[in-house]
Amino acid sequence: MRTLGSVVARDYMETQVVTFTPDMEVMTAINELVKHGISGAPVLDEQGQLVGVLSEKDCLKVALTAGYEGVPAGVVREYMTPKVLAVEPETPILEIASRFLDSPVKRYPVVKNGKLVGQISRADVLRAINEIC
Repeated sequence: MRTLGSVVARDYMETQVVTFTPDMEVMTAINELVKHGISGAPVLDEQGQLVGVLSEKDCLKVALTAGYEGVPAGVVREYMTPKVLAVEPETPILEIASRFLDSPVKRYPVVKNGKLVGQISRADVLRAINEIC
């Protein structure tokens, strides 16, 4: 019998993840967030290394820049959050749940050896609780 204590990120993470590059036009990235109904996505460099996250909150800066300063929006690098909180595939679900309680983030990139292998959200953790408890 499985328990929540034995479940790890790999068991519930999403592996089909929308990603952006630092040089992508931020308006294109915003379009992708809206199109996919997601609140943020990892930003990967040319080698596939995780270098940041672009969130809805980050994107609100675009409106301020374009609206108040009257300048073109720019690229993802200018708006993304470069310090990324991530988890590994073997991180226990209970630890991830605890991190969600202590953090405003809604999802964590899942990385192995610096490379993105998935993403786990609050909803994924709730799915684990629902299936196991």
